[in-house]
Amino acid sequence: MRGEALVHSVLEEYGMLTRRALRRYLPATEPRRYLYDLVSDYPRRSGKMMRPSLCIATARAFGARTEDALRAAVSIELFHNALLVHDDIQDESQLRRGAPSLHALHGLPLALNAGDILVMLSLRPLIEYRLELGLKVALQLIEEMERVARESGEGQALELGWRRDNVVDLSDADYFEMVFKKTCWCATIAPMRLGALIGSRDMLPEFETLIRFGFFVGTAFQIRDDVLNLIGDERFGKELADDLLEGKRTLILIHLLSNATAQEHERIAAFLASPREERIGAPLRWVVERMKHYGSIDYAQEVANGLAGAALHEFENLFDDLPDSRDKRFLAEMITWVLRRSS
Repeated sequence: MRGEALVHSVLEEYGMLTRRALRRYLPATEPRRYLYDLVSDYPRRSGKMMRPSLCIATARAFGARTEDALRAAVSIELFHNALLVHDDIQDESQLRRGAPSLHALHGLPLALNAGDILVMLSLRPLIEYRLELGLKVALQLIEEMERVARESGEGQALELGWRRDNVVDLSDADYFEMVFKKTCWCATIAPMRLGALIGSRDMLPEFETLIRFGFFVGTAFQIRDDVLNLIGDERFGKELADDLLEGKRTLILIHLLSNATAQEHERIAAFLASPREERIGAPLRWVVERMKHYGSIDYAQEVANGLAGAALHEFENLFDDLPDSRDKRFLAEMITWVLRRSS
């Protein structure tokens, strides 16, 4: 099996295994109504399960058993869901995975508290590795998760700060730095580093190559997300053009601002400075139309294509010496899957 069929097969298999293992880390105790029912909400909703699948596949490619990697897969998935809870609050998002966001259902204070608890719960599976892989490896895994939290927080701070200060003079490099921190560490780099560490049971192999590979794949993934937010539809669980309503500085928006006339630039800046409710309708449609006029969406997709090409090169450097396997083929196919996916 190859191509998209292989990717979907692995995502489904490893996703199911992770969900099953994850239940053990969701407390079934009081207070349920105000805390633990909320904590278990996002993890029980259907997601792509890309992060845990990357973790398990990388671990297996480096020689580990599936069960060896499950705790790390659960950890990264719990942490990812914690970030989603916090992101939805910060972005004032009303939808998550086709249903109302947690703060829309329960209010901001309870949702924020549930997100905080999810962060702490994500450490428990890694702590348990001390019994199987030894204290040294368990500590390395926890240090990896600390790095993910720090990088993610720094990237989120950049994005939130640009929106607060209505920064409109950003470059592609600024976008890449933000996505490297906010998206790539949690989405691709950390899952594969955790998996490689479990598989090797020692120092991380090809440290810099793994980071570069994760950056190229993760950034292509994020750009495709940015594109789908404008050309997709609400079937996939997020409001159409919600990134613009939230004022996110995507590569598409940065390209538009770089190519717009002075008058258009001023109008876009005013749009981004206005309250969310005032952006809906004609103002939003105008910005999207300008993006299409200047080829900003196509430009972003072309950049993603180039990043995928660079990822293929790094993949060869990183995985060529490993024996052929279904997991190795899955990791290779993920590079083009991130560009082809429609949700």
